[in-house]
Amino acid sequence: MALWNGIEQRIAAATGSAFTGAERTPMGGGCINSAYRLEGGGRRFFVKLNDADRLEMFEAEAAGLAELAAAAAVRVPRPVCLGAEGGQSFLVLEYLELRGDGAAAEERLGRELATLHRVTRPRYGWARDNTIGATLQPNREADDWTAFWRERRLGFQLELAARRGHGGELQRKGRMLLERLDTLLEGHAPPASLLHGDLWGGNWGVDAAGRPVLFDPAVYFGDRETDLAMTGLFGGFGPRFYGAYAEAWPLEPGYGERRALYNLYHVLNHLNLFGGGYLGQALALLDRLLRRAA
Repeated sequence: MALWNGIEQRIAAATGSAFTGAERTPMGGGCINSAYRLEGGGRRFFVKLNDADRLEMFEAEAAGLAELAAAAAVRVPRPVCLGAEGGQSFLVLEYLELRGDGAAAEERLGRELATLHRVTRPRYGWARDNTIGATLQPNREADDWTAFWRERRLGFQLELAARRGHGGELQRKGRMLLERLDTLLEGHAPPASLLHGDLWGGNWGVDAAGRPVLFDPAVYFGDRETDLAMTGLFGGFGPRFYGAYAEAWPLEPGYGERRALYNLYHVLNHLNLFGGGYLGQALALLDRLLRRAA
């Protein structure tokens, strides 16, 4: 009870109104966190829980949601409070009643994502590191996009894979790809756009008013194509989404060639998170990219 009492006290302090939770309903929180709908006195909140040592992950998530909200482009749940109590860390968010996606909402999401991507900064990266799933995502800023992708994204994931026992062919081909990255990204110097960073079909929904909502971000500033590439990796986005985005901000020539390079990052991350089931997919992407860079 110490955990929930602490959460209620933090909610009261953050909102300026006393709160007592009368009902806790378990909800889907993904494979990383447990999650609950917390209700009381006609108010509802979405609560995510993890081990106490994961508090920094929640701090980065809250900061990412605040960054996205400040862009005023796509709706995101508002962070309410966070902290640690009783051996667990927690993040309390605005509760939004979400329903399944729809074609009209997909079209709106395409337009709004393009608006989000037009928020730019001079350098790639972000003010703090965060996580992609449960994996550390280093965001130290850089002036050069190719160097950023080589060092902070692919290189970091390959090093992590080596520490987790994925050596041999993966590392050999991975090193070859890193050496040839200048060829694959030659002449490509995209604006440093504000990115969701983990944009797969499970990280968006539609609110009661029919407006798309993004959540569970891995925010940084980088090539907008990386967000678009991930939307196609696991599905969940239809033709009206892509058509609306392209109408609002057409993609640059060569995107189809770069898409595999950007999705390799997420496949490597899934290898590191979930194991060898993703090794074949990672090797196939490496082979494809190395042929292109030959």
